[in-house]
Amino acid sequence: MDWKKIIHTVAPGIAAALGGPMAGIAVRGIASALLGSESASQAEIEHAVLAASPEDLRKLKQAEQVFQSQMKSLEVDLERLHATDRASARNRQVQSGDLMPGFIASAALGGFFGILAAMIFAELPEGSQAPLNVMLGALGSLVVAIGNYYFGSSAGSSAKNEMIAQFVAGGGGRPSS
Repeated sequence: MDWKKIIHTVAPGIAAALGGPMAGIAVRGIASALLGSESASQAEIEHAVLAASPEDLRKLKQAEQVFQSQMKSLEVDLERLHATDRASARNRQVQSGDLMPGFIASAALGGFFGILAAMIFAELPEGSQAPLNVMLGALGSLVVAIGNYYFGSSAGSSAKNEMIAQFVAGGGGRPSS
């Protein structure tokens, strides 16, 4: 299993930061939470995440809360950073006139809907269902990324997650308006 997927599941804010300019802070947070030292190597962090106990995952979740708090106190908006990154990619495509992203998007969409149609309408050989499910899932994720690239993404999901976290932290009462 990929250690970054575990981080994404347990600490999505830290996982988002791993792919951007805040990667150093995110890595130090993971290392500190799991290894007690901010100077661990990537291999040590990867091993610690893959071998994490439930207690370690709880520590990682606490590191996520600290990370989010630090980002808010520094007024760092991770969604704005991601939006800037997407805008930069779009701007690059407009300026260069590069057709490759469109071809890749078309191939991914064709592959996704082609596999989906085959799974629905064709009789598949025994044993091919599992690999096709994996491929469909991967292409589905790519289709979402393509949609975010071409049409933008919404911060609504992040706002929903924050509202749920506040609701849970407040003891389960009605969220304040």
